Amino acid sequence: MGAGIAGSLAREGHEVVVWNRTAARAEAVAGDGVTVAASVAEAVSGSDALVTVLFDTDAVLAVTGEIVGALGPDAVWIQTSTVGPDGARRIAEAAGGQIVDAPVLGTKKPAQDGTLVVLASGPSGLLEKAKPVFDAIGSRTVVAGDLVGQASALKLATNSWVGLITAGAAQSLALGQALGLDPGLVLEAIKGGPADSPYLQLKGAAMIEGSWTTSFAVDGVVKDLGLMIDAAEGADFPSDLLRSVRGLFEAASADGHGADDMAAVRTAFPHSP
Repeated sequence: MGAGIAGSLAREGHEVVVWNRTAARAEAVAGDGVTVAASVAEAVSGSDALVTVLFDTDAVLAVTGEIVGALGPDAVWIQTSTVGPDGARRIAEAAGGQIVDAPVLGTKKPAQDGTLVVLASGPSGLLEKAKPVFDAIGSRTVVAGDLVGQASALKLATNSWVGLITAGAAQSLALGQALGLDPGLVLEAIKGGPADSPYLQLKGAAMIEGSWTTSFAVDGVVKDLGLMIDAAEGADFPSDLLRSVRGLFEAASADGHGADDMAAVRTAFPHSP
């Protein structure tokens, strides 16, 4: 995701400096307007906007001190990592201001194409400062409110749908196969009807083929579902379905598919490819 976002920013004429804990990953995106920094402070210093694309809250907090020490007073910090509303608020508290909550919808291909959907929340002045970045990396921006954490809450609600329909597709195909059918018939029967979607056809085909090329990794889904469960229970909202779906993705991970695409949840059911 970070590489795609960096490339989209550079393509739109922004000067981009990248840093990654694994230097080789940063070097892989160098060139065409993207340069590599040796440290967080070097990457941040002198920037108009900072974009963090990290795995979880702890990963963001681990570099927050360096960011705060190097970020100029007029810069805006655009925090896109999926950390949940509590994580977003913890990061904002550690940052002490200048930060907008801006997780994104989409995977590697939309990141590369600059067609992510940006979910944003925070003070209106900071959102306005962040707009050139939003426009470069996304096809549209959905403003969830003026408080940090609201966009992260929206990200969890939308990602819950993605997790549910992916696991649901896997179950439907597996059930058809268990009943002696060609699983492709399930996709064929749904195709073109009100329950169809391009996502179902894409992930369903991958499941039938056993193709797990990663767009969104199983372990990332497990992490996000954990955030959803925590947020739901914090809001006194039932988490039973979320827990069941997380169990399926955890089973796929335990079977060696943690780094594979979330379509590999199909392996949690019998008769897997």
